[in-house]
Amino acid sequence: MDISLVLPPTPDERWELAKQVGVTDAVVHTLEVGDGTRLYEYDDLARIADAFDDAGIDWRVVEGGVPLTDRTRLARPGRDEEVERFCTLLRNLGDLGVPVVCYDWMAGLRWARTDTAVESRGGSLTTAYDDEAMNAGPAPDAEIPEFTEAELWENLEYFLERVVPVAEEAGVRLGLHPDDPPRDEVRGAPRIVNDSEAYERVLDIYDSEHNGITFCQGNFAAMGVDVPETIRQFGDRINFVHFRDVDGDADAFVETWHDAGPTDVGAAMAAYEDVGFEGPARPDHVPTMATEDNDNPGYETLGRLFAVGYMRGLLDRGPAGGADDAGPADEPVDGVADE
Repeated sequence: MDISLVLPPTPDERWELAKQVGVTDAVVHTLEVGDGTRLYEYDDLARIADAFDDAGIDWRVVEGGVPLTDRTRLARPGRDEEVERFCTLLRNLGDLGVPVVCYDWMAGLRWARTDTAVESRGGSLTTAYDDEAMNAGPAPDAEIPEFTEAELWENLEYFLERVVPVAEEAGVRLGLHPDDPPRDEVRGAPRIVNDSEAYERVLDIYDSEHNGITFCQGNFAAMGVDVPETIRQFGDRINFVHFRDVDGDADAFVETWHDAGPTDVGAAMAAYEDVGFEGPARPDHVPTMATEDNDNPGYETLGRLFAVGYMRGLLDRGPAGGADDAGPADEPVDGVADE
């Protein structure tokens, strides 16, 4: 695999730090671009690609606020125009040599956490989800629209049938991210991409290596699956990896340090090797460490650098590597619903 890091689209010290730890593969999370901007126009993308190229960095993935909203997920007016913008993104990324787009199918409520400052090892801070706390907390600011699982499936099929052929032509692979948390619903909002069976259904909608998975290890762990075996199950349909772990399940979990979770991540690395995965893999949801403000929980810098070193150590150690001697993860705690 190619270890990668989320980097901003314009140079700053994170570009230097990435190269100093030997990472030259970038993921652009479009939240970094600014205030809901959804990239798809060629000139905007080319400016980012040129800057990375000048710095000796290979731009591998776009994820986050790609031009895809509930207009498409819930078949609202403007869906076809939004799908065409997504196709424009794919064509332009193909022209620029950016090979992966990570997207999700969470409608109404997106990523959910009930605590963003759970104390972990040495006073570091991680995030957590507890469904009881979520339902006991204040209601979200925006009203959650009414929709059904059947509608989500119907709309996902509509989307994939239109965009996967374009992805094939452009040479860009799609990676569908699991629902986070991977529950049947969060605060009454249905979710469908929440177990291995759902992914089998997604891959069957359009049978193509360009219709694939973002294998977010923490979400699959929360599903209760055997992570290494599930990597082998999906094999070459894994187009992107989020390297992380959680302690708990979809009802209540806490993010862990990458070397201190319950998953045997050494066995997971061996499974990626077994299936021939050679794509980008980035550390995700890292602890906030001393000197950091926790303004961006899960995405501060020092924890990412630690995770890169740990990932590289696992890869260098080979299939015998594992996390059997890692310390226990912290227990989830109740929190206030994250709006």
